[in-house]
Amino acid sequence: MKRKVDKIPVTRPIVATEALKRMWEIRIFEEMIQELFDAGELYGTMHLCIGQEATAVGGAGSLKQTDWIVSTHRNHGHCIAKGTDIRSMFAEMLGKKTGTNEGKGGSMHIADLNIGNLGSNGIVGAGFPIAAGAALSAQMQNTDQVVLCYAGDGAVNEGSFHEALNLASIWKLPVIYLIENNQYGMSSSIEQMVNIDHLSQRGKSYGIEGITIDGNDLTEVSRTVAQAVEKARNGSGPTLIEALTYRHKGHSKSDKLLYRSEAECRDWQENNDPIVRLEKKLIQNGEIEANEIRQMEEVIRKEFADLLASVKHDSEPTVEDLWTHVYAEDTL
Repeated sequence: MKRKVDKIPVTRPIVATEALKRMWEIRIFEEMIQELFDAGELYGTMHLCIGQEATAVGGAGSLKQTDWIVSTHRNHGHCIAKGTDIRSMFAEMLGKKTGTNEGKGGSMHIADLNIGNLGSNGIVGAGFPIAAGAALSAQMQNTDQVVLCYAGDGAVNEGSFHEALNLASIWKLPVIYLIENNQYGMSSSIEQMVNIDHLSQRGKSYGIEGITIDGNDLTEVSRTVAQAVEKARNGSGPTLIEALTYRHKGHSKSDKLLYRSEAECRDWQENNDPIVRLEKKLIQNGEIEANEIRQMEEVIRKEFADLLASVKHDSEPTVEDLWTHVYAEDTL
């Protein structure tokens, strides 16, 4: 099914060279996590977002540090884009006590309240009502905060999606729902799962503006989310954004990608990679040179390798740590 994208007018410039650096940080982090898993050093599951870096960076880049994000099981890019500490993320992935959740959450449950990362969630669609609740809190306390809720295309068929959008609409909550439509919910094409042309059309049922955009165009994602953030912050309510993108890897660690063709994968990777597209644009505009990009990439790889090497010496949670964070420490 050919999906069109809505044209969004430019509302503010984006520092594209900084965004490119953050996108490379996400790509390299994911590649290193894959290597750790392949080497048997990482346990549990993981869901890589390679190929979806533009939605992560373009989305979170429009937020203040005090604004919040809610993420999904495919969360690493969102966390890095919002500013979660890379070393702490490596530590969490390896089950170290120095991790974001002290080694208890693992890949799918990274959180960092200090920078507005309310946490990732392994339950599909669980972020929708959490984001609505956080937005209601901001509205009631008049804090000027907004919430950006990342979700995958498969989540829009969950009941939580419809309930949360209805509440967000009637209460005009300051929340943006950013659907990363990577074409597949696990092993099923989105065309097999819905009977509409665009997932953004579902916003209309709840009186919410719905927009479909090119999720691999960093500039388009950034300006669209920036508009939605401004709208939410001034009290005009939520927006539903569908960003068309593509995950290069499988759904999770054990996915052999038997449900999509090699030609399709190759086409997206060779002709629609968000990092390559941004690099070409910046080079053509004279904002950066190819050798500078490669130097930047090399520096990031070295920095991350050093971080990972140091994390491996960190302590692991003790048996006694099993009893911490079970109950709230403060009393009413």
